[in-house]
Amino acid sequence: MRKLSRGAYEDTKGFVRAAETLLEVALMTVLYYIIWRKAYPEGLFPGYLYMGKFVLMGIYALLLYVFFLNSDCTMFGQLHTTDLVIGQIIALLLVNFITYFQLGLIANQLVSPMPIVVLFLIEAMLAIVLVKLYAGLYQKMYAPQDMLLIYGSKESVGLKIKMDSRPDKYKISKLISSEVGFDAICSEISRHDAVILNDVPAELRNDILKFCYRYRVRTYITPKLTDIMIRGAQNISLFDTPLMLVKGTGLSPVQRILKRSMDIALCSVAMIVAAPVMLVIAAAIKLEDGGPVFYKQDRMTRNGVEFQILKFRSMIVDAEKHAGAVLASGDDPRITKVGKVIRAYRLDELPQIFNILKGDMSIVGPRPERKVLADEICKEIPEFNYRLKVRGGLTGYAQIYGKYNTSAYDKLRLDLMYIENYSLLLDIKLIILTVRILFSKESTEGIDKAEENKRRADELLQELNQE
Repeated sequence: MRKLSRGAYEDTKGFVRAAETLLEVALMTVLYYIIWRKAYPEGLFPGYLYMGKFVLMGIYALLLYVFFLNSDCTMFGQLHTTDLVIGQIIALLLVNFITYFQLGLIANQLVSPMPIVVLFLIEAMLAIVLVKLYAGLYQKMYAPQDMLLIYGSKESVGLKIKMDSRPDKYKISKLISSEVGFDAICSEISRHDAVILNDVPAELRNDILKFCYRYRVRTYITPKLTDIMIRGAQNISLFDTPLMLVKGTGLSPVQRILKRSMDIALCSVAMIVAAPVMLVIAAAIKLEDGGPVFYKQDRMTRNGVEFQILKFRSMIVDAEKHAGAVLASGDDPRITKVGKVIRAYRLDELPQIFNILKGDMSIVGPRPERKVLADEICKEIPEFNYRLKVRGGLTGYAQIYGKYNTSAYDKLRLDLMYIENYSLLLDIKLIILTVRILFSKESTEGIDKAEENKRRADELLQELNQE
């Protein structure tokens, strides 16, 4: 088998990222202390000029660390540099917003916001520099691994096309079909640093995974639906035989109450903030072609109940009469000029705040689907209706980590990951991450991109069949 030193070296990634994050938090906390101490009069915070300053610095550092972690903006070398920078800027904005009001409460008056604004701008520039530095350091320390992709179905070859988009992190040098058998696969594994198992038959997958586990080979697995269900199972330790309980009931009554309370509270505030933006968008839509501002469509939410979802109209009037119920491609001629702008930044979804307040939807959850499309998908994937165990959402795993062209099966896997691992903290994290994807071009890839990827996957499959 291969040498184990590479695997041990790779295991330092978490330690290096943690050290980088703590260093960044420490530098920004020092900046906060300097700005706070020098820019505000001493008389405003008399009780915090001595040992009390460490309390303020500790609170600021803790807020930074928590928001950084929940914005996924410290995944240096894993996420794109642009995503990391955007995530850090959002986290810094939230932390400094909270800190400004914290200082106001301590001073018992409204203090000048300018020092905090200056602090934010300096920290944003520092974040850009450090993220680029850390990303460059990661690439020098951890070269992409030589990977073997073991595929089951023909469709699973397409995973290589997706992973090839990140050559800085993944290098799949060989593909091998699961049909060649266990012995041939094990022989090939010994020549690579890591293995990817995609849609491999269950029994063979178990054997390969045990082999890789025995010889400490890093193994990536695309989960089956049952794998995701087990991840959310409850451990029962009453006997000397381990038991895992899969309830399959969605959220508990207490979780639904807490989730609904958060929906109402956040959307009430969001209505006030978003109202000016919504008025501008409504006026722009009306001025462009004189058609209706809103677009209504029947969608399904929890337990298959149908409701009318609200969106800003981004296509020409009666668009579906021209092409039927089909998803839009990137250069779809039905999309209006205003529509292109609001779709790019997901602003067409803003009216769904009303759906959430009404109770048809939640802020976070599986994307509500049309019954006609859901029924069509269920013919090939009967499990697709598992998504209806919770209310449909404005954002969620599939909206954040997927794209417009993400397959129905992948969306189902992402949605089940959310349902089976639900927590209030997870909702808060996903809401923060949603802000970041508004600036991500990749998340808006259309059906035309999916067709291109499918064509490339078919060409790759033909090459493999000719070998």
